[in-house]
Amino acid sequence: MDWSFLIEGKDALCVSTDTRNLPDGCIFVALKGESFDGNTFALQALQQGASLAIVDDEQVYNTIQASGEYSALLVENSLLALQDLARAWRRHWGKKIIGITGTNGKTTTKELMAAVLNTRYKTHYTQGNLNNSIGVPLTLLQLTAEHELAIVEMGASHPGDIKELVDIAEPDCGLITNVGKAHLQGFGSFEGVMRTKAELYDYLRAHGGFCFRNTDNPYLTQMAGGLKTIAYTTGTMPEGTQLVGAYNSENIQAALCVGEYFGVSREDGLKAIRAYVPSNNRSQKTVTDRNTLIVDAYNANPTSMQAAIEAFDRQQSAVSGKRSECYILGAMRELGEYSHTEHQNIVNMLLERKADTVFLVGDEYRETTAPYPIYSTVDELCEQLKKQPLSGLTILIKGSRSNKLEKVIPLL
Repeated sequence: MDWSFLIEGKDALCVSTDTRNLPDGCIFVALKGESFDGNTFALQALQQGASLAIVDDEQVYNTIQASGEYSALLVENSLLALQDLARAWRRHWGKKIIGITGTNGKTTTKELMAAVLNTRYKTHYTQGNLNNSIGVPLTLLQLTAEHELAIVEMGASHPGDIKELVDIAEPDCGLITNVGKAHLQGFGSFEGVMRTKAELYDYLRAHGGFCFRNTDNPYLTQMAGGLKTIAYTTGTMPEGTQLVGAYNSENIQAALCVGEYFGVSREDGLKAIRAYVPSNNRSQKTVTDRNTLIVDAYNANPTSMQAAIEAFDRQQSAVSGKRSECYILGAMRELGEYSHTEHQNIVNMLLERKADTVFLVGDEYRETTAPYPIYSTVDELCEQLKKQPLSGLTILIKGSRSNKLEKVIPLL
């Protein structure tokens, strides 16, 4: 569709899919989901001050048009229209976009990249985890003439997901943090993960772009054949950051590499990274009046879980005196036929480390040889912690949002 009637001559465009967040004059796009239909709210959005409603329900469209007071646009599919409008707006904006994906670390790396680049440029970047078929177009539609660079995070759980998103965002360059075992139920195999993440490289290769790549990672080397590369290595964790976990070293090196390419000195980049405070239960260290908490409870898959345990173990091994560690681990989701094996692998890691204070949350652990207490839900664990509080420990809390492990934090 030719969207010039909406975007020509504009420095900014306000688009919303939610009547609860609808600034006056905004364009409302009526999306559908399994349990909702935005078309039913289109007239309400216009009455609240929206300038236009984009709908894919002919009856709703006719009702709006018959009112004679409001404007509506009838499209075949509102989601595809949102994506098409976002692509048109991205082209209208016309500046450089860095695309980022990966199994682990993409959100943290995105945040670090933004911190580094913001020392020199007004940088727009994906907020939270708005990295899917709706979040990416909404991120692009937030671009304004004031922005000089953009970082667009892209998530995937099925083959073709990244291709869909790069075709909307049209990145000039990109970064894959790593590839690992996640969403195996959707991807089918680890090879499926690789193929899907490589869709970012495929786009860049076909459109004369380039990538920032950790040359220590053999999988990324295999995937990037024939693609121009700006190289960095895993390196070591710099001192003075507020991130915990040695696995963050490659996220930091990626952000520094991107910064240096765009003219931010390593010194200024490190200063920005040291000032960055992690949030949303990602790589956070919290000291309570009873315990020290290492909280990484936003996302969990076999690769990230193993990395977190290994980093925690190394950190504890470096501490002099008696070790006093505890593990609170959530189950890993969407692993399909690999679920039993991967949960047993985590249990084996704990057994190898002779861990004696362990709490496991999720029935997936019941099929393993775990000699540790297993709770079906985090609420059950919370009741146990109320009866027998923990004190004097350094505690790794690792899981995904579905585990809701953040509920235990006030009890520790």
